[in-house]
Amino acid sequence: MTPVRSLARAMLSGIFVVSGYRNLRNPARLAVAARPVTEKVAPMLKKAHPSFPTETETLIRLNSAVQVTAGLMMATGRFSRPAALVLAGTLVPVTLAGHPFWKNDDPMAKNNNQIHALKNLGLLGGLLLAATDTGGKPGLRWRTGHRIGHSRRSVQRAVRTARREARIAVRSASTARRLPG
Repeated sequence: MTPVRSLARAMLSGIFVVSGYRNLRNPARLAVAARPVTEKVAPMLKKAHPSFPTETETLIRLNSAVQVTAGLMMATGRFSRPAALVLAGTLVPVTLAGHPFWKNDDPMAKNNNQIHALKNLGLLGGLLLAATDTGGKPGLRWRTGHRIGHSRRSVQRAVRTARREARIAVRSASTARRLPG
């Protein structure tokens, strides 16, 4: 990985590691804001797996632990593309719960929440870029297409060789029939 990519990933993941650590240590300060989102998500979680926790503070801790882990993975370059996708997934509920500018009547609070929502949207864009960055190497789509093309050419060569061998065999057989004896 180039130094620029390494530095950019570390810079992008820094906010997730720091805020995730803070929220992991003190989830109660976010519980009031997160409760409307967790109440909507809780039935889906119970349906997916009955023993999955649905308490607001527990979900905040889980989200924070995921952010710290994925942030560290991205910063160190270990599974950075999947880690970026996971971080993008954790950013959506955080933005919905933490910055609901559409609910604010106060213009100052609305403006502040809009700025933070747009900041998170920018982070989401950076995470999506990081998730699709192949580090200058060909992507899976290109490699698959290249491999398919290579296989197709190999099969075509094998078919041409088989036809040529068959023609030679037919000529040899017809020549052998014409020979006396």
